[in-house]
Amino acid sequence: MQKSIFILAAALFMSLFACKQSTGEAAEVSEAAEVAETTGTTVAVDTDNSVINWEGSKPTGTHVGTINLSEGSVAIADGKVTGGSFVIDMNTITDTDLEGDMKVGLENHLKGYSEGKEDHFFDVAKYPTGKFEITKITALSGDEAANSMVYGNLTLKDQTKEVGFKANIDVNGNRVVVTTPQFTINRTDWGVNYGSKSVFDNLGDKFINDEIGLAINLTAGKAAM
Repeated sequence: MQKSIFILAAALFMSLFACKQSTGEAAEVSEAAEVAETTGTTVAVDTDNSVINWEGSKPTGTHVGTINLSEGSVAIADGKVTGGSFVIDMNTITDTDLEGDMKVGLENHLKGYSEGKEDHFFDVAKYPTGKFEITKITALSGDEAANSMVYGNLTLKDQTKEVGFKANIDVNGNRVVVTTPQFTINRTDWGVNYGSKSVFDNLGDKFINDEIGLAINLTAGKAAM
């Protein structure tokens, strides 16, 4: 009887532990590739209506929040996106699940505002922006979650990798709306190593998961009249 209770408790613990991880399909990651040559009409990103949602996790729970774009553009030809470039404002990292001092403390830690801890995460004083440049887009069929695969060079902390993820791309005249199901990237690919058990030993249960969940909502240009 005691053995059965122990097994049940262990299974419950493991199920709870498994829930404390960022969700989503892992992005394809490879070395930086040649940026797509943009053709057609170029339209500006509507930064007021575009956002990157993020999710980070550790054994004791998750945190979620947003990051904004400071500028960007998308190229359109024959009703399709041919390229694009986007600047990520790392100073806009915001937590949305905490309040008060805990919220401010986490945001400052992520941005590297705390003295002596600037390099723990994104060190935005040194690296105030990130960048994403489209390298190619391929069509998907028969996938309920997305109609396209988007590939692009993602630069964070001056390190660049090509990532590929699923997206729904809707083009209406000169208006483009892009939404993605949540996907994950491994932050250590960009040198964001703080609290990573794949980088540091003897962290026990004080580690922070390497995977960051991301979901993009982007609007550019104007709809056809």
